[in-house]
Amino acid sequence: MILFYLFIFLGFMISLKNEENKNLYLGFLCFPQVIGFDFSFPVGNTSRSISTSRSSSPPFDCETLALSHSTMICSISGEVPEEPVVSKSSGLLFEKRLIERHILDYGKCPVSGEALTIDDLVPIKAGKVVKPRPVQAASIPGMLGMFQNEWDALVLSAFASEQQLHTTRQELSHCLYQHDSACRVIARLKKELDEAKTMLANLERQAPMAASTAVAASASALSNGKRAAEDDALGPDGKKIRPGISASIITELTDCNAALSQLRKKRQIPLTLASVDAVERYTQLNSYPLHKTNKAGILSIDIHQSKDLIATGGVDTNAVVFNRSSGEILSTLTGHSKKVSSVKFVADGELVVTGSADKTVRVWQGSENGNYDCKHVLRDHTAEVQAVTVHATNNYFVTASLDNSWCFYDLSSSLCLAQVEDSSASDGYTSAAFHPDGLILGTGTAGAVVKIWDVKSQANVARFDGHVGAVTAISFSENGYFLSTAAQDGVKLWDLRKLRNFRTLSPYDENTPTQSVEFDHSGSYLAIGGSDIRVYQVASVKSEWNCIKTFPDLSGTGKINSVRFGPDAKYIAVGSMDRNLRLFGLPGEDGTMEPES
Repeated sequence: MILFYLFIFLGFMISLKNEENKNLYLGFLCFPQVIGFDFSFPVGNTSRSISTSRSSSPPFDCETLALSHSTMICSISGEVPEEPVVSKSSGLLFEKRLIERHILDYGKCPVSGEALTIDDLVPIKAGKVVKPRPVQAASIPGMLGMFQNEWDALVLSAFASEQQLHTTRQELSHCLYQHDSACRVIARLKKELDEAKTMLANLERQAPMAASTAVAASASALSNGKRAAEDDALGPDGKKIRPGISASIITELTDCNAALSQLRKKRQIPLTLASVDAVERYTQLNSYPLHKTNKAGILSIDIHQSKDLIATGGVDTNAVVFNRSSGEILSTLTGHSKKVSSVKFVADGELVVTGSADKTVRVWQGSENGNYDCKHVLRDHTAEVQAVTVHATNNYFVTASLDNSWCFYDLSSSLCLAQVEDSSASDGYTSAAFHPDGLILGTGTAGAVVKIWDVKSQANVARFDGHVGAVTAISFSENGYFLSTAAQDGVKLWDLRKLRNFRTLSPYDENTPTQSVEFDHSGSYLAIGGSDIRVYQVASVKSEWNCIKTFPDLSGTGKINSVRFGPDAKYIAVGSMDRNLRLFGLPGEDGTMEPES
């Protein structure tokens, strides 16, 4: 009979899965009590008898027995614990290893959230629980099905993880792109802000001088309460009437010419001049980023020989005055609206004259703090100003423009005394330079013609043909006899005594124009700039002019715009189509710094 009830009990345990079966299970547990059946079972080493008689006290509670079975599970894992412990504070049952790890990590109950320590746990002594195998693990097909389900779940989880990883990578890439764009915008805004601050500071410096100049001009131009209109007076042909070069000015120019001619006859090559051997060993000393990066290019260079100052004119509409000895920028001349094509020092370096593609010429006055302020803005040309050259007296200067005219100015008043127009130069002037004695002016045109002018009469006294392309540069030798001109086809050397070309230097191919040519102050060396820089030793008309040094174009642009010799040819300043001024010379000589690596 006992075996019969045990088999029935096992069958109900396997089949019960819902609340209805649970009631049957409870009824089954209560059935022995109803019938008053007694049975015994071993507990440990003893045998204990349990009576299910209806007259036993206290009465057997079927519900309590079922609940005690159903509540003996861990509150964390939801499974029957192997080492059960109970919390003193909450009365909850836990698996010992799980609750101890949770307490070490968080120090509180995982269910109630109350503070909990290991000392608050009370172990419960019970027999070792043998977990039954699940129904699926009872057969090989069931186990295979269980493994297949687990594998499918693993594959789906991996696929979901890959999708999430892909989405995360896309979001990260987008965030990095936005961050990079934001950094670029911030950098550009900072740069524009700095430029705006610089322009504002320059305008603030120029405003007082401009106001005082306007007041002085207004006072001098008023006569009996009416403004004079001499400056704006127009002739019958509709052009401005110029006062002309007066007799006193001509006398001044003539006296200067005579004095310089006498000095030239007695002049000897200075002992401090750099030797040919020294020039052959020249290398790059330094590279100075003087101009803006977004509009790179140095178009013109001038050097103040006694003060060792260097002025540069750039594509970025600015001119810069640089102190070579200290390696510092003294002043940035801001005011032109287009590229500065020519820049020149005047006298002791207190004045700088610049010509620009914006059709204006500006005269800059140096101040005690080292800055240069705009003193005059001259608007006599109607096209780009290509060249500025200063007379040996330092009292006058000439500008040449693409409007087919050159202007002769008085420096003190910045008044245009004469504007000489040449109808035959239909392409305009591209270069100009005074002869060292000051009575001759040389100009180069876009039509490949070189013209020599008598400054006193403003008459064209000589004309040199033979170039190909615009004459980009012109330079007179200090000996007074040689003239060098540069164009598309190279450099031509002219003998002013016989008015003929005695030599042509063609260092580059026909597609590479020569942009710059310059004699040094002693007339011993000639520098040429094109796709590289070349230095020639000056010889006589019949002797060969040898190239003693070639410098590569370190800017990588392939276009050298300006080359100038320093005092005693101790160094060479080079400007190209990048923002850097480069100096070539011997390291450590004449106060120069060691070359950059």
